[in-house]
Amino acid sequence: MKKLWSRFWKSSSQTRKQRKYKHNAPLHIKHKMMSAGVSRELRKEHSIRSIPIKKGDTVKLISGQFKGKNGKVTKVSLAKQSVFIEGADVSRADGSKALYPVHPSNLTITKLNLADKKRVEKIERMKTQNK
Repeated sequence: MKKLWSRFWKSSSQTRKQRKYKHNAPLHIKHKMMSAGVSRELRKEHSIRSIPIKKGDTVKLISGQFKGKNGKVTKVSLAKQSVFIEGADVSRADGSKALYPVHPSNLTITKLNLADKKRVEKIERMKTQNK
């Protein structure tokens, strides 16, 4: 059986290998790929530059057709590596609304969802490492 993903993968300049690595990565690695930059205010407050996006975060779209919009994250899809945001929706042919998938690299986190204790612990741990 052919191995699809290797943790010993070294960076390659070949786009096909980068794409293969990204698509065949296990979910715990894809979770790290779902990180987005943090706003300047949150950078000063928490001493972090980026963090994986979570449901409940408030984000600002910085590029794409919804550039400049703010909204709350309603769904995060690790398999598709996309984020769905309130207010970033398109109308279908039958007139119904559908959420538009956005890649996390096109987002900036403006307000963190701190309901998860493990996430708060991780932010505190990162804060001590960065000082």
